[in-house]
Amino acid sequence: MGGKKTILLVDDHTLFREGLKAIIGRNPVYEVIAETGRGDEAIRLAREFRPRLALVDISLPDRSGIDVTREIKRSLPRTSVLIVTMHSKIEYIVNAFRAGATGFVTKDSAPERLLQAIEIVLQGETFLDSAVSQQVLARLSGIVLSPPGTRPDAAYETLTPREQEILALLAEGHPPRHIAERLSISPKTVENHRSRILQKLGLRSSLELIRYAARVGIIDLDLWKE
Repeated sequence: MGGKKTILLVDDHTLFREGLKAIIGRNPVYEVIAETGRGDEAIRLAREFRPRLALVDISLPDRSGIDVTREIKRSLPRTSVLIVTMHSKIEYIVNAFRAGATGFVTKDSAPERLLQAIEIVLQGETFLDSAVSQQVLARLSGIVLSPPGTRPDAAYETLTPREQEILALLAEGHPPRHIAERLSISPKTVENHRSRILQKLGLRSSLELIRYAARVGIIDLDLWKE
């Protein structure tokens, strides 16, 4: 079939997708066969075209890229997923790999770094940005290693991947209805998750949840300053 290594692009910024295509086009072995800016469409296109690789952003307008990764891997276990995002929090990275991604690179990386990531992931190996590799590997191995300025928290490890995802979104200030739309679940389900999260973590309010998230390195508390 010509030996082309097919790629699906998933990012809601059209100009960024164009930049990705330009970088990928430097290697004639790669072929972008489909692109989209929405999570549901990404899952549909993946099932239709069965690409060798999907480049997925975490922040999408209709659902989380982590959720998209999970759905793609569930339907197409042979399709590799490389996360390309502006988010570099350890919790995002850990959740992405738990969802089935095999690579993680930030959007401010050099083009050569992106091409290296694509090559490594397509070889079936794991690619991590060097700044976070040791911390992520430790968390994926079940070892709690806190980011600078935080301390380990065993309670966090009792949360399911979905609860961890919703915790991060709540801590960032997203209302339950917005979270429900992004994750394609009902607002009532979000509220149920929120209640279980508070119970598991021993928290009593949204403010305590935000402070907890900042303490364990999920968000920057500076984001909440007036």
